[in-house]
Amino acid sequence: MCEYTAKDYKKGQPRWCPGCGDHFFLASLHKAMAEIGVAPHSIAVISGIGCSSRLPHYMNTYGMNTIHGRAAAIATGCKVANPQLAVWQVSGDGDGLAIGGNHFIHANRRNINLNMILLNNRIYGLTKGQYSPTSPRGFVSKSSPYGTVEDPFRPAELCFGARGHFFARAVATDAAGTIDILKAAYNHKGASVCEILQNCVIFNNGTHDMVAKKEDRAKNAIYLKHGEPMLFGENNEYGLVQEGFGLKVVKLGENGITEKDILVHNAHCEDNTLQLKLALMEGPDFPIALGVIRDVEAPTYDEAVEAQIAEVSAQKKYHNFEELLMTNDTWEVK
Repeated sequence: MCEYTAKDYKKGQPRWCPGCGDHFFLASLHKAMAEIGVAPHSIAVISGIGCSSRLPHYMNTYGMNTIHGRAAAIATGCKVANPQLAVWQVSGDGDGLAIGGNHFIHANRRNINLNMILLNNRIYGLTKGQYSPTSPRGFVSKSSPYGTVEDPFRPAELCFGARGHFFARAVATDAAGTIDILKAAYNHKGASVCEILQNCVIFNNGTHDMVAKKEDRAKNAIYLKHGEPMLFGENNEYGLVQEGFGLKVVKLGENGITEKDILVHNAHCEDNTLQLKLALMEGPDFPIALGVIRDVEAPTYDEAVEAQIAEVSAQKKYHNFEELLMTNDTWEVK
């Protein structure tokens, strides 16, 4: 087995603004691919249009910078046509959830074996600062000078609503956390969605400040790990418990609360009720959930198509065009 380094997956000089979250994510993707160990020639990276969609240009793999919102459609065709390829789809929140929203939900519904990366900076960066489907209500931008009057999409809610089987989240500036979820996404068989919280230093600077720095993540985020209690805080002094049909933050030692009272994360539970509640937690009342939130096995579209073709082909009297011709009346002209 060949051993690869991050350098084996690098190509070109990234042309993003200094400090853009895309730089952080790209470095983590290179490292994750090296740890996964799939050869560069067995990988395809597919993107749409946007700042983040330039990423395939900086990958020493097969790649395609496609058209706006159609990354999932092209990636689907790529995977179905060549199931042996490891296909990574990269989209921004505008490209992936606005014009590409329909493809996003159906790729999840079909459970195509794609690694779908959603780089979420809550803004359209390439087109110079319009609000995006994930911008919060009241957000002031060039296209909403008096503030938006609509509620945003929440990527996890879309993924779960489309019967998605894998959802994870990381912060672009957290290399270790990002690499962990990328490896988990690759190892998951089926559609995997990784939401990456990242910054746009030009048009939406500080949008994820609550968790951008390590010290802030210790206070405002919770790293979920399957089979482990849901603890967080600088010294793991806080935890999550169930209260009625919802969640509640408690402090260990107060009101007799011990670690035994804390919920244990189950990423493999088919019922997504608790997983969705975790994915939708927001500050300041709740920590932002990071890590693998949902990871459930299910039949994949590409494998089902491949099996169906084999089954139908085996029942046919012909397997190529010449054999097809021979199934009908033939004449020999002399």
